[in-house]
Amino acid sequence: MENTTNKDVIGYLPNERPALWRLMLYALQHVIVMFPATVAVALITNFHISTTIFASGFATLCFILVTKGQIPLYYGSSFSYVAAIAGLMGSDALAGLPLNDQIAHAQFGIILSGFVSIAAGIIVDKFGRDKIEQILPATITGPIAMIIGLTLASNALLDATSIVIDSAGTLAVAESQIQLAQNMAWTVSLVTLLSTILFSVYLKGMWGQLPLILGPAVGIVTAFLVQAVSGVNLFKSLPEVANQGIFALPIFTMPIPNWMAVAAIMPIALATIPESTAHVYQLDIYVNDLADKKGRPHFNIADKLGLNLIGDGIGDIVSGFVGGPAGTNYGENISAMAITRVYSVPVLIAAAVIAMVIACFTPLVNAIYSIPNAVIGGLEIYLFGAIAAQGIAIMLDKKVDLFDSKNIAVIATIMIIGVGGQYAFGGNIPFFGIEIPSVAGASIFGIILNFILSFGSKNNVAAE
Repeated sequence: MENTTNKDVIGYLPNERPALWRLMLYALQHVIVMFPATVAVALITNFHISTTIFASGFATLCFILVTKGQIPLYYGSSFSYVAAIAGLMGSDALAGLPLNDQIAHAQFGIILSGFVSIAAGIIVDKFGRDKIEQILPATITGPIAMIIGLTLASNALLDATSIVIDSAGTLAVAESQIQLAQNMAWTVSLVTLLSTILFSVYLKGMWGQLPLILGPAVGIVTAFLVQAVSGVNLFKSLPEVANQGIFALPIFTMPIPNWMAVAAIMPIALATIPESTAHVYQLDIYVNDLADKKGRPHFNIADKLGLNLIGDGIGDIVSGFVGGPAGTNYGENISAMAITRVYSVPVLIAAAVIAMVIACFTPLVNAIYSIPNAVIGGLEIYLFGAIAAQGIAIMLDKKVDLFDSKNIAVIATIMIIGVGGQYAFGGNIPFFGIEIPSVAGASIFGIILNFILSFGSKNNVAAE
């Protein structure tokens, strides 16, 4: 029977393109979503902010080109690499070198880490999705997606209550008014959060697909009102070094061979593979759900896992060559697509171009960066929670038996190691003299445990 309601379903599949003015609004939404984390990685690693933003856009374009527009993902700098890159940049071996030379040494490790993802993608293509799902079943990818969101929960709440106005930690108010300022920050973040949720749930048509612009806009207006009424200024300012001129090309540096950088950074690429895999499975579920509602064929994005990993590797190589950090596909942008049901690849292309343009105009960088942390925090509560919820969706979609003792063991240990590592050790778990990122450590442990328990494990059967 013909489905007469197909055209009434709101949403865009990967091969669909909205009208130009809608496309630009959807694209701007993606830029706003990726901006905070991308800039945060640049500030932590001491990479150039404008170069990092430019690299994310350029790498996204290259990812889409390599994957032939079949996978709607946005590439951005990854927190998984932060400890390795920051540790290298602050090492005795690079001490005393000019900043650009330090970045150039790190670039070499970032570029070579891309080949790890490419090799993994080729292996996946060779052995097929079924073999990979034996290594990375939903009992692993689901919890990994969940801990990616849950380990970011503290970032969301810290931003929601933040009264810091620059990267040096300057407070927006005097010591005597800190409590007032924090109350105002909570007000702004809650207004942003509730506005975004209400817009996404109750607005119809195109407006219902723009909650991640409309919600923050209400939050920004609230921040202006707070400043006018209470005198508390929650708007941020970039470091002076980032405020040079109106038009300024990003600072591009050439990589310098350094095998210490390779040893420090390249292994992290292995840890991002389960994370990237979880993202692809998340996307597959939501895109196919929309395809079902619209009466269209499935896109089977999960079958393109190998291609995704190759694209991820190309993204690292491209980002590394221009002077940006290593990265992966962004969970925040996947959440944005899941919330808005806009999976259009042309929208992501436009977002990448907008990011590259913004990187070349200091006032535009300043305008987006100045958005109060409280607004960003309110948005992050929704976005990071959506990432975690997508992990549950993966397990539901794959009909994971949550009463099976093997499944419980794998899920439980991944969750506790991932979340516990973040909150007990700040994200890097000390282990026999080395520090392992919590998400990576949880992923590796889950894979090993699942492999061990696959031998002779009991099957839960109905009692006779």
